[in-house]
Amino acid sequence: MIAVGTRVRVQASVMIYHHPGHRNQAFDMKGLEGEVMAIVDQWQGRPVSANYQIQVKFPDKLRAHFREDELEVV
Repeated sequence: MIAVGTRVRVQASVMIYHHPGHRNQAFDMKGLEGEVMAIVDQWQGRPVSANYQIQVKFPDKLRAHFREDELEVV
């Protein structure tokens, strides 16, 4: 189980388009390491069913959401 504060590495090939250094271009997150900031299961006190529940913060001012099977604990 992944908890807030855990160091994780992206183990799957995940393409994003909001990387600060590669704006509007496909960027593969595989192999990058970051820290879990939040597990998104509630919003304003109500339960939500987010598809990508784990929010991870990376060193280069980047935040992204992942599924648990896309991450591994470092």
